[in-house]
Amino acid sequence: MSEHHGYSEHDVQREVAELQAKSATAARIFDLRRIIGGLFVLYGIIVTIAGINPSDSSLDKSEGVNINLWTGLGMLILGIFFLVWLKLKPVAPVQVETPEE
Repeated sequence: MSEHHGYSEHDVQREVAELQAKSATAARIFDLRRIIGGLFVLYGIIVTIAGINPSDSSLDKSEGVNINLWTGLGMLILGIFFLVWLKLKPVAPVQVETPEE
């Protein structure tokens, strides 16, 4: 036996459609490419700035290679790649079916 709680079939379909639309929006907002790209760009900027004026001790540790500068630039490139990828191939919107009246 099923109990009727005052919800019509139309109300249930409308609620499901609303949840699907919210889910699609959340999928776009929390796309991993956006999160990874943003973090790599942020950290890339920080590490690149640290590598612009390296100390003698950090150059000695890395055998004369400005490792902070090169790592920071690599992180920036990778982060920009993820953000460009997100822009060129966004998350496909979920088709939400509207119930027929």
